[in-house]
Amino acid sequence: MGPARDVAVVAFAQSDHRRRTDELSEVEMLMPVLHEVLDRTGLKTSDIDFTCSGSCDYLAGRAFSFTMALDGVGAWPPIAESHVEMDGAWALYEAWVKILTGEADTALVYSYGKSSPGEVRDVLTRQLDPYYLAPLWPDSVALAALQAQALIDAGDTDERALAAIAARSRDSAAANTHAQVRGSRPQGDYLVRPLRTGDCPPVGDGAAAVILAAGDAARGLCERPAWIRGMDHRIEAHGLGVRDLTDSPSARLAAERAGAFERPVDTAELHAPFSSQEVVLRKALRLDDSVRVNPSGGALAANPVMAAGLIRVGEAAAAIHRGESDRALAHATSGPCLQQNLVAVLEGEPS
Repeated sequence: MGPARDVAVVAFAQSDHRRRTDELSEVEMLMPVLHEVLDRTGLKTSDIDFTCSGSCDYLAGRAFSFTMALDGVGAWPPIAESHVEMDGAWALYEAWVKILTGEADTALVYSYGKSSPGEVRDVLTRQLDPYYLAPLWPDSVALAALQAQALIDAGDTDERALAAIAARSRDSAAANTHAQVRGSRPQGDYLVRPLRTGDCPPVGDGAAAVILAAGDAARGLCERPAWIRGMDHRIEAHGLGVRDLTDSPSARLAAERAGAFERPVDTAELHAPFSSQEVVLRKALRLDDSVRVNPSGGALAANPVMAAGLIRVGEAAAAIHRGESDRALAHATSGPCLQQNLVAVLEGEPS
């Protein structure tokens, strides 16, 4: 889907991602992030035309828990608001479409997740096919291990190469003060062969928010806006048995529809919670060694469920804001083994 109107990410903020935030509710975790992202633009809540959030009630263990987060936004006077039971990257997609249609000029997008209260590996089994897969209770790490082994059997990678991906990601995160895991460390023991602890994302809590704006409004709010040149999302078949786990046709198609292959990108923020998934995504998205991949550390450094994908878009946009990137690709995923994929292409105006 190509843009019919110029829309840009003009601000991005995120929390410090931590293993546990027992002393904070979701609202208390989210409010500082919302205040920060608004302060970056000088906007107030009343200046925002549309608000959209992404989260998962299963993490909180109660229905409609996302409505409590609106206390952090301020829903009075009444606001135009929506919610997706997905990663915040999909909330950003909805807000982007809202602005493209002309129904809004500015939008606030936020997402959050607290994985610490429960066993996230078990919680994520609830997104599996309810008839054939879910009754077997394969958790997210076991399914990722199946994908990693398929890649090794196909000759696409090996355990040493996976360890190098993990080390590079966490070395890159050393300069990211928000990351939960910073600096390289031993790969650790096997969780599920062939994946070791270092190949898997940390479990933690966190939140993120971005502000979108259209046209001249974006230029007035940000010195160097990150213009969204295209965005698309696609989904694989629900049944893992009918998929080739060594490839991601949906990510490739989303990238094609977003215009990622029209010109090279210099930066890519990939939502690859497991080191093996970066191998799949690099191939599907045609990323060679000239592209800086996950300079923020990526999901291997911080993976707050329901916010990690939005953070990839935010980090890509922030690199453009700082003048460190001119054309960036941001990717988000949801579901087992890269089942659902969203790709956005962002560009900065020439300096």
